[in-house]
Amino acid sequence: MDAAPPSSDVVSVRMSRQASQDTGAERAVRRLLHAAGYRYRTHFPVPGMRRRKIDIAFTRAKLAVLIDGCFWHGCPEHATSPKANAEWWRRKLARNVERDQETNAQLRAEGWTVMRFWEHESPEVVMRLVAGAVEREKETRRKPR
Repeated sequence: MDAAPPSSDVVSVRMSRQASQDTGAERAVRRLLHAAGYRYRTHFPVPGMRRRKIDIAFTRAKLAVLIDGCFWHGCPEHATSPKANAEWWRRKLARNVERDQETNAQLRAEGWTVMRFWEHESPEVVMRLVAGAVEREKETRRKPR
């Protein structure tokens, strides 16, 4: 006999336990960056937006690094769609993607470079790409104008 689907209360409790910050992917990238000598801010507020945070911010370089969860942000490789309450979830996840685009646009309007990565990407590769962007920005600032 199949078990009954979990009640919405059970699902709500389970979903509330999902990390929204300091995920394993974020921590892995931060550890590598820190070990390589880079210093950054975490959960830095997005300028001009309420309740939006940059996962890893290099404030001098104006470089925003965001590491998105595959489920919550619609990864083209790994996104899934819950079958229960499917329409609600479709709207919810689509709104997350819209919010990501709004955040990108706001950061760019404020002069920031935005780098987004998926949680499944190699932390070593992400760290090298981010470090390269930070170094390029340092070089740009060093050049006389």
